[in-house]
Amino acid sequence: MARRRFNVFNLAFLDVMSCGLGAVVLFYMIINAQVAVRAKDMNVELLAETNRIEEEILAGRKNLIVKRNSLEEKESERVKVEGAARSIQEMLEQLLAELAEYENSSLANTESVEDLRADIERLEQAKKRLSASSVESADDEGRQIRSFVGEGNRQYLTGMKMGGKRVLILVDTSASMLGRTYVNVLRFRALPEERRRKAPKWQQVVRSVDWLTTQIKPGMKFQVYGFNESASSLVPGTEGGWIDVSDGSRISRAIASLRRVTPEKGSSLYAGLNTINALEPPPDNVFLLTDGLPTQGKVAPTESIPVNERRRIEYFTKAMRLVPRRVPINVLLYPMDGDPNAAGYFWNLASRTGGSMQTPSRDWP
Repeated sequence: MARRRFNVFNLAFLDVMSCGLGAVVLFYMIINAQVAVRAKDMNVELLAETNRIEEEILAGRKNLIVKRNSLEEKESERVKVEGAARSIQEMLEQLLAELAEYENSSLANTESVEDLRADIERLEQAKKRLSASSVESADDEGRQIRSFVGEGNRQYLTGMKMGGKRVLILVDTSASMLGRTYVNVLRFRALPEERRRKAPKWQQVVRSVDWLTTQIKPGMKFQVYGFNESASSLVPGTEGGWIDVSDGSRISRAIASLRRVTPEKGSSLYAGLNTINALEPPPDNVFLLTDGLPTQGKVAPTESIPVNERRRIEYFTKAMRLVPRRVPINVLLYPMDGDPNAAGYFWNLASRTGGSMQTPSRDWP
């Protein structure tokens, strides 16, 4: 029997290879289907993320436009403010130049006139002392501790009497005492302290206090207080008490201290009249030298509120309540322009307390 020939590519081998190829094709189809599904899912997620990022970019662009518009508005406002600031600075420099020119022309003349006036006063006082020493009778000796001689011997003040045993003199030392108009007050406030003290209105107030102290008789007691936002005695160490009149040296000391005061700050009539209650025993005669309604009350305002006339009248009314009964308030008013109602209110204060009110002429005393 002949032997069969061996062939590696028989039918069984081809079956096996076909099955293997079919398995590979099946695996490929399965994998390909899963890849398509996963790719589709990933595309959906990426598309959603892309849309979200695009929305954020759009919102950011809108915010950028809003910020840019706001920045442009701020820049425009800044340019306007800088322009206004430059205009104000130029106006201020022009006013300062005019003020310096006016100061050089007017204050120089004022100082020269005041120097001449002071020389005349000294000569006049020397003349009066020499005349008084020759004609004064023995009965009048010792009645007057100090003397005062005004220009033309204008020693008059109708309706006021320096009576009582305890006399209190209240002097308004606020900035408004520098001038009779707001313009003059602003002009003098810009000057050094030494020149502010030479303001004509303030010098008249100092001379008025000097004249009042010459009317103090031996045996009387006195006190001199200055007040602006607060009140203090012009004779240090005597707060709350009375000063005995002896040879007149303590009065001269008070006047010398007043001459060194520079008017400044606001005016609190409450602080001034409250000194009446701080003195023990209380005064029986008060002389108040001021120029208008107060600009502050019991305490200084903590915020920048404009002080109108209604508020000033309210400050005045509250201060009046501090005056005890049977204490006359004599008012010497040196009025400012633009404060017409002050005279009526201070007249009411003097009338209700049994005192008097005067508006001295500019040449007094």
